[in-house]
Amino acid sequence: MKQVKQIAVALLLFVATTSFVNAQSKVAHIDVTQLLSAMPEMKSAEAELKKLQETYNADIEGSMTELRNKYTQYQNEAASKSKEENEKRAIELQGYEKNIGEAQQRAQQEFQKKQGELFAPISEKAKAAIEKVAAAQGFDYVIDAQAGGGLIVAKGKDLLADVKKQLGF
Repeated sequence: MKQVKQIAVALLLFVATTSFVNAQSKVAHIDVTQLLSAMPEMKSAEAELKKLQETYNADIEGSMTELRNKYTQYQNEAASKSKEENEKRAIELQGYEKNIGEAQQRAQQEFQKKQGELFAPISEKAKAAIEKVAAAQGFDYVIDAQAGGGLIVAKGKDLLADVKKQLGF
């Protein structure tokens, strides 16, 4: 009878341990930044943003050149102008500087808006692919494995290759 109890306890412990192992959540990881940078859509979005940034920079540089030319002209003519005229020109130059600063701020805001418009659908596509691969492989959690992202151990399954395959590249 004592042996039957021991076998029953051992069997109970075995079942409990097996149930505990099966009940644990499956965790995988993926470097989302690496995935996004590998996506063709991201490369074309970055190229479009670079072109936009170059356009803004060219416009602002043109305005700065115009301001420098006026400043040089006004400085060269200062001796032949009255004090009132020179003060008026100084105020005019300050207005140009203010306009250039405002144009830089507008350009930065428009750039950030465009960046959000371009990157949002790409991020959503990547997220959907990650979710699909994780569900197909039975993972309950997927952690971003980006350096400094708070991941301590990355011994689980890396989904990067599978998600790239899902996305078709």
